[in-house]
Amino acid sequence: MAKIKTTFVCNECGGSSLKWEGKCPHCGSWNSLVESIEAPAGTNRFASLAGASPVQNLADIEARELPRQPSGIAEFDRVLGGGLVPGAVVLIGGDPGIGKSTLLLQALVSLSHAVPVLYVTGEESAEQVALRARRLELETDKVSLLAEIRLDAIMATLTDKKPAVAVIDSIQTLYSPDLSAAPGSVSQVRECAAQLTRLAKQTGITIVFIGHVTKEGALAGPRVLEHIVDSVLYFEGDSHSSFRLVRAIKNRFGAVNELGVFAMTDRGLKGVSNPSALFLSQHDQSVAGSCVMATQEGTRPLLVEIQALVDTAHAPNPRRLSVGLEGTRLAMLLAVLHRHAGVVTHDQDVFVNAVGGVKITEPAADLPVLLAILSSLHNRPLPKGLVAFGEVGLAGEIRPAPRGQERLKEAAKLGFSVALIPKANAPRQPIEGLEVWPVDRIDAAITRLRDAAFS
Repeated sequence: MAKIKTTFVCNECGGSSLKWEGKCPHCGSWNSLVESIEAPAGTNRFASLAGASPVQNLADIEARELPRQPSGIAEFDRVLGGGLVPGAVVLIGGDPGIGKSTLLLQALVSLSHAVPVLYVTGEESAEQVALRARRLELETDKVSLLAEIRLDAIMATLTDKKPAVAVIDSIQTLYSPDLSAAPGSVSQVRECAAQLTRLAKQTGITIVFIGHVTKEGALAGPRVLEHIVDSVLYFEGDSHSSFRLVRAIKNRFGAVNELGVFAMTDRGLKGVSNPSALFLSQHDQSVAGSCVMATQEGTRPLLVEIQALVDTAHAPNPRRLSVGLEGTRLAMLLAVLHRHAGVVTHDQDVFVNAVGGVKITEPAADLPVLLAILSSLHNRPLPKGLVAFGEVGLAGEIRPAPRGQERLKEAAKLGFSVALIPKANAPRQPIEGLEVWPVDRIDAAITRLRDAAFS
């Protein structure tokens, strides 16, 4: 067998070098050389995942839904799009100690009652995993465990045992003996992930990678790691809170930006059936600076309380701070409020927060943010039972939000009685128990609130 050689390839220009150098000799970029394997002539380590096929007409190809295997955890299945797909590769990342290993161990125990499963641990010993399972009181009789970090040994075990689902904890601990780089390096992570993905596609084994994150919160390793997998899930949540959010960033078999909500208990992670209750503060009486927003996370409508605090600035430059919302839009919204509604905040500190630690990225939060700011500025509560959503444009117009009907139905189900929404989202049929106030401009929304006398 021909000897495998290693080379160093530049990430910027693609040039190769026989040894590592700090500066690429081809393009001059620094720290861009990454170790890779140079296959001998006549060999192909990455053969095609499927056999050769002739050119076909796309309309003639029969499209069929792949069967899904439910994990037994409803919130996890929701994020995946209904369950695990055979041959799929899932990458789940998050901060240390947030619950990645706990959730997947619970899922494997549930899956083990229906299909063979394998848990590969590279960070912990077999005794440590057994202690966690005993602490969570899980039935692990049918769960196979392998404590190994060598890629060739793991692939041999997968080929021999042929489990339906395998968890790799974590991909950054594996190493291939063909590379001299340390485990966790860019070349090792890319090589191990590529080989395991190829094996998953050929054998139909569903493989779940647990991934480390950097101090900035991004997945550690090369960005190609997120490209080659089928689904990318992120754990979100404050380590000081008992609630965890699992968000789908990429999913080839389901909706993107789907959200699963879990509560951390002494028996592991438990799904939350009514997550809107987590993001709504329970006030004994109406308070100023609070507005409830109907947001949409994937296919799930959620009600989130938006809180604002407007106070006189004691420094030459007033502060603008938002938590859980897109910070760059706050200054823009305040400018729109001044230009089209005559509300001056240039001498005020403005703080905005989304209750419960949820992160809202959609522009439909614009209208609730402005309503909360107005309420705090005038120190007058909004009408009781009010919910709002809508995007605010630079011209002062209020634009519609997608899935408006689902948002309104969720609000009515939770007992809200008034909805201030874009005119384009006004329902054709009345919703029982919900009075709709459709508006098309921000000044019209403020006038409507003044008519209601701010409660």
